[in-house]
Amino acid sequence: MTADLQARGVPRRRARGRRAAALIALVLGLGGFGVSAAGLAVQLLPRQFTAGQQRQIMAWEVASRWRLLTAGQIFPRVVGYQLAAQVLEGTAPLNLRALRVAIAPQSGCAAAVTGAAAASALRRGGCEAILRATYVDATTSYVMTVGVAVLPTASAAAAADASLAAPRLAVAHALGPARLAPGVGAVRFRGAAAALYDYTRQLSASFSQGPYLVMYAAGYVGRRPRVQLSTDRYADEEMTSMARGVAQSVADRLAAEPAPPRCPGAPGC
Repeated sequence: MTADLQARGVPRRRARGRRAAALIALVLGLGGFGVSAAGLAVQLLPRQFTAGQQRQIMAWEVASRWRLLTAGQIFPRVVGYQLAAQVLEGTAPLNLRALRVAIAPQSGCAAAVTGAAAASALRRGGCEAILRATYVDATTSYVMTVGVAVLPTASAAAAADASLAAPRLAVAHALGPARLAPGVGAVRFRGAAAALYDYTRQLSASFSQGPYLVMYAAGYVGRRPRVQLSTDRYADEEMTSMARGVAQSVADRLAAEPAPPRCPGAPGC
């Protein structure tokens, strides 16, 4: 009798063991499926950038703008600027406009600047190209050339700017090339528009913004008497306001900080 019961209990224990093994296998299988599903979900979700990757992508976007934007987008046809209220002895600034005359073809870095010092500074910084355009004020009293030197990084642009001398006014009666600090060369054009230009620069300056070194030079139009700016505060302020306003507008278009990249849509997604 006992032997029969033991004999009958063996299959029961085996059945319970098989059910336990099946249950364990099911749990492990479900766990593996869950892990696989989680991994698949992670792969299907939009990519997440680290803070360092975001900075790299944003820097790449800013450094690429000079290639991606059209010449007309970089150098707009009309640029607004302001003349400070204190110059006018008033309470409000005067809103003025500068009009684009022409855009020069893309230039090599050494060919578009004045002086060996500027060419050397750009060469050391790894300058790739210079973009230039010329503007006049609405009354055609002043003319200016703005140039953008494309450098590989913001630090390279800042170093190149530091290598250039501080802004300096030209001597009013100077004949030939004005004795100014090294900077952007005035753009010369042929045809009827060439009559607008006085190639004796009256002032020259530069600043860096992002990976771009922005340089500008300004002077009187050809038919305007050459008054020494150091003795004519109004002319100095008006010419400087125009030149600086146009240059800053160009810099803001090229070096504006983009939105942090997010997938989908950003490079690397």
